[in-house]
Amino acid sequence: MPVREFARAKINLTLTVRGRRSDGYHELESLVTFGRVHDVVTLEPGVGDRVVVAGRFAQYISGENLLVRAMALLREADRTLRIGPARLEKNLPVAAGLGGGSADAAALLRAVRRANPERVADFPWLEIAARLGADVPVCFGDRPALISGLGHDIAPIRSLPQMSAVVVNPGVPLSTAQVFAALKAGPELTARSPPTPPEFPQLEGLLDYMRVRGNDLERAAAALLPVIGEVKSALEVQSGCRLAVMSGSGPTCFGIFRHREGARRAADAIAAAQPGWWVKCTCLAGAA
Repeated sequence: MPVREFARAKINLTLTVRGRRSDGYHELESLVTFGRVHDVVTLEPGVGDRVVVAGRFAQYISGENLLVRAMALLREADRTLRIGPARLEKNLPVAAGLGGGSADAAALLRAVRRANPERVADFPWLEIAARLGADVPVCFGDRPALISGLGHDIAPIRSLPQMSAVVVNPGVPLSTAQVFAALKAGPELTARSPPTPPEFPQLEGLLDYMRVRGNDLERAAAALLPVIGEVKSALEVQSGCRLAVMSGSGPTCFGIFRHREGARRAADAIAAAQPGWWVKCTCLAGAA
């Protein structure tokens, strides 16, 4: 039987750059949740590990598909795993700050785990996720979390309200590497303990936290793509928008709204004014 997993868009509610390590990598701290807009990964457990890609944004995937690498790492770890062909329905924009490729790889790992229930407990799923990329472990968990370090330190958020949101991408890709290259290098880091995950039983407390923390990559990203400012402004002027923020390394931005109906009206208005933009009304996941 086919196994289907949603690869949900990763939304960075906040993103703090803690500094640059001696090896050149930056350590981050980010409050992450997931939207109800997603790619779809369908696994056909059987013979022949191959990946077929379809969907609106399939043609924009460049370089090696992360699903192909994920299959290779799974086979390297255990050649007896039931894997088989996988189909990716690519509905999320590429190089958009939504963790799409990471979410796809994580969805494949979850699908293979479901196809091999006897290996749930004794297989290094998270180790393989970490080898695939910084965002893959949190996408593998698919739950709100505070991530830190290189992205592999994950603390689940136990109290987070669900939020109505409008997610907007201007249709221009922006690679994470470009943004970090444009970011002014910070001081080298010293050892520090992972942060304590905050709790947000009420939306107001979360919004206050987001306003203080912000997204440290936004200035560098907007300098590379000024249209990011236009996207944020388009969200901020909508009635009922409480806060507009860039997600990840951009250029996608999202606005949080008081009510679902207000978010839907805002999405319709932005889509009508900017028909070339990708605009979705969605719900951002609260804590499980």
